[in-house]
Amino acid sequence: MPIALITGVSGQDGSYLAQLLLAKGYEVHGIVRRSSVLNRSRLEQLHGANGAVSLALHYGDLDDPLGLLRLIEAVGPDEIYHLAAQSHVGVSFEIPDYTSSVTGLGTLRVLEALRLSGCQARFYQASSSEMFGSAPPPQNEQTPFHPRSPYGVAKVFAYWATVNYRESYGMFASNGILFNHESPRRGENFVTRKVTRAVASILAGTQRELHLGNLDAMRDWGFAGDYVEGMWRILQHDQPDDFVLATGEAHSVRELCEVAFSHVGLDHEKYVAIDPRYFRPAEVDFLLGDPAKANRLLGWTPSTTFRQLVTTMVDADRAELGA
Repeated sequence: MPIALITGVSGQDGSYLAQLLLAKGYEVHGIVRRSSVLNRSRLEQLHGANGAVSLALHYGDLDDPLGLLRLIEAVGPDEIYHLAAQSHVGVSFEIPDYTSSVTGLGTLRVLEALRLSGCQARFYQASSSEMFGSAPPPQNEQTPFHPRSPYGVAKVFAYWATVNYRESYGMFASNGILFNHESPRRGENFVTRKVTRAVASILAGTQRELHLGNLDAMRDWGFAGDYVEGMWRILQHDQPDDFVLATGEAHSVRELCEVAFSHVGLDHEKYVAIDPRYFRPAEVDFLLGDPAKANRLLGWTPSTTFRQLVTTMVDADRAELGA
């Protein structure tokens, strides 16, 4: 039975990945941060008979390199999926030092702990389309990075750290450069979930308006459940490499609002207001991924359309709020 270790297991991607790996027969271990409030709602679907959780959870932190080393030595994983990060782009402008430490140096700490442990685990780094920033679309594995946020800068550091450990120490270390991927498990402060949650709240009568920033920003949005399959395939490839995972289609935030509101018979223009507070110091206008390499070498293609993704998220939020 293969053993996998997931950092950030309680997040959107971590929960979908744990679910996928358990279905494939893995023994799955996840790292969670110690907190006074348990935030593991995304892992509830992994509860088995009598409420038993089907994966092992361990306390750890990306700021604790010795703890990471001990954990890798104790678990002895065959695969490590490094998903943990301060992952909100807007927030990264407010806490750039913390974002850099966790998202950038945190990756280096995991890589160094893996190297020092002597463990031969295959390593997956969750890289991001935000590394491309203002690079002209479409963006692929050869596109030069031009990040436009502290988060994007930290992810570029983590990307090159992964490449460096691969080339310096012969580690099986790969980057998955994932474009935006969403689901009903997405955090409520991310724009997709903010929109779908607002639709449900407006129907429920608990919200009147939705305040957003740049409605013309274009993004390549896919379903997180499809993308974790791509992560797994990256580590099953015969050699370590870097891959873009994307749908190859771009949609504006305005179109996101149109689809979400029209799904329940509402006109988004009556509810959406532009709020200058949500504009970033440096905007990323157009992200559009070219997943041809992943399609060709991994046999990976996303199966969920943009409209299916948005309407599924709206329906899930309506069900949760009883709207």
